[in-house]
Amino acid sequence: MWRRVLLILLLSSAATAQDVPPAGADAASFDSWIAAYRTAALARGVSPAALDAVLDGLSASPRVVELDRGQPGDSALGAAPARFDAYLERRLDAARIAGGRETSARLTAMLARVEAATGVPAAVILGIWGMESSYGAVTGDFDVPRSLATLAWDGRRRGLFTKELDAAVTIVDRGLAPRAALKGSWAGAMGQPQFLPSSYLAYARDGDGDGRVDIWANDADVAASIANYLARHGWQRGLRWGQPVTVPVGLDRERVRDLVRPKSCVRPLEKHSRWISIAEWRRLGLTSATPFPADSVLATLVEPDGPGQGAYLTTGNYRALLGYNCSNFYALSVALLADAISTQYAAQ
Repeated sequence: MWRRVLLILLLSSAATAQDVPPAGADAASFDSWIAAYRTAALARGVSPAALDAVLDGLSASPRVVELDRGQPGDSALGAAPARFDAYLERRLDAARIAGGRETSARLTAMLARVEAATGVPAAVILGIWGMESSYGAVTGDFDVPRSLATLAWDGRRRGLFTKELDAAVTIVDRGLAPRAALKGSWAGAMGQPQFLPSSYLAYARDGDGDGRVDIWANDADVAASIANYLARHGWQRGLRWGQPVTVPVGLDRERVRDLVRPKSCVRPLEKHSRWISIAEWRRLGLTSATPFPADSVLATLVEPDGPGQGAYLTTGNYRALLGYNCSNFYALSVALLADAISTQYAAQ
């Protein structure tokens, strides 16, 4: 799943009404690309009926091109803040916390079943759910195949979006969801968990046993799909994501620096220390308002705004959150929202 920190911020229910061709738009070029894509897909064995259902009548979306070329620039709410404290203030608000608690109370039994099956706590599921779509309130009304075809044709990340268009066609071809259901963000993320089509194919799950996987309107499917995604990305049952900590003024950060460059999720993980046991972190003088896990648990230190400006110890489960969206800002906001929703940590 690619970076989605800005997806919700860039959703606009009025976008399609503003879809006027930009200067230089070449409809013939898009039509030629679609024809070439169809030919290649047929050669790969994709059914003509599925291609007809997905591709017929598609036109390039100037609004999608505009939003994509604006990355990582301005959104309707302004440019993404450079500091985590500003980002968190905007994302972790009272309404989102209250929405999570209300959803938790409404779906207690179902969330408990999902947690028992996957090991992913209900509050963490709600943390993702809340940050991705405000518990289903903001999912996007862009036509996903149109967005994906536009982005693939435009060419800035052609390989990625051609693959996602393939996945959207596969969803229709297998009868997993009707063509009309494929609505989502301008960048092709769908439904309440904001899955790209390839993630839908890989991780979406039927949470209520009705034989379908509806991540747009079925709460049980949404929760089961989020939990399955995290479990498949390494979430360990019974281990917290980490916790806020206070770092002593004299901590020698060079002593805890990670000397091994990460091979994936590089920029976020470069902000992490090396893995050190909780026992050693405590000997180094770190303290926390919430209980530490067992001394043998390994954790990394991350200070998203720099030394002395807020710090967190993160366990292996934090890496599962980064797997959902490779951004410390995003993963920490999900984790802190989960803690705020959970009555276990909210009062501490």
